[in-house]
Amino acid sequence: MRTDRKSPFFFLIPYVALFTVFIILPILVAIGLSFTNFDAVQTPSFVGFKNYINVITQDSIFMQYVLPNTITYALVVGPGGYALSFLLAWAIAQLTRVPRIVLTLILYSPSLTSGTAMAVLWKIIFSGDSMGYLNAFLIKGGIINQPITWLTSAEFLLPIMIIVGLWSSMGVGFLAILAGIMNTNDELYEAGAIDGIKNRFQEMIYITVPTMKSQMLFAAVMAIVGTFNNGAIGVALSGSNPTPGYAGQLIVNHIDDYGFIRYEMGYAAACSVVLLIIIAFFSKVFSNLFAEKE
Repeated sequence: MRTDRKSPFFFLIPYVALFTVFIILPILVAIGLSFTNFDAVQTPSFVGFKNYINVITQDSIFMQYVLPNTITYALVVGPGGYALSFLLAWAIAQLTRVPRIVLTLILYSPSLTSGTAMAVLWKIIFSGDSMGYLNAFLIKGGIINQPITWLTSAEFLLPIMIIVGLWSSMGVGFLAILAGIMNTNDELYEAGAIDGIKNRFQEMIYITVPTMKSQMLFAAVMAIVGTFNNGAIGVALSGSNPTPGYAGQLIVNHIDDYGFIRYEMGYAAACSVVLLIIIAFFSKVFSNLFAEKE
């Protein structure tokens, strides 16, 4: 690198090109469209901040249902999934090699097959007829007399989405945390034992977490992005967008509704920029929390 300063840049060109085409340009286009009135057919017309003003002052669905649903879902599934990822990764790291590999695959697989699992597993469990597993169990136990339409009920849809979200939250962040725990230097634990650390919990607090802040930060950012972008659960479970009574409507669903159903692309772009700002804010908070101190 000292003799040929150009070579490293040639290796970066493929990544920079793909990142620019698929990340930077779409963000810039979305920001530009958010200041226009665009129906995907006619030429966009500039309207200034009208779309952003409408999000706050005119869109009662967004303020009454979408934003509270998104915040509730994110506050439960985000920290909850993150805590579960760490605790399960830490517990699995204590096992021997073969059980550790098997359990890691079992916990990671739902994040890969969540769409299929919702169609095959969760929709059958929460089916609204008497043949659904949950309804059949409750009727047989004498708890209810008639089947409950779980997935089309405004009362139950969001809690079911939270359950499914937690179940499928063991993604790449979980693997990063597990890798960080597995690569912690054993000499640190030996030194900790000499200094007075007496149990596994103290090891986790005083050694494991401080030595893997980069993995914790990566997992936190992935949990934030995944949680706020996870709008497919409510639509997949209920079978409609908007979801019944807007009970499971998240910001991503709201964007899809206005962008690809109503073709109000400018307003959908404004909602997507609002979502981007929210994600960036929480990512910054976690970056400051887990950043390495000088």
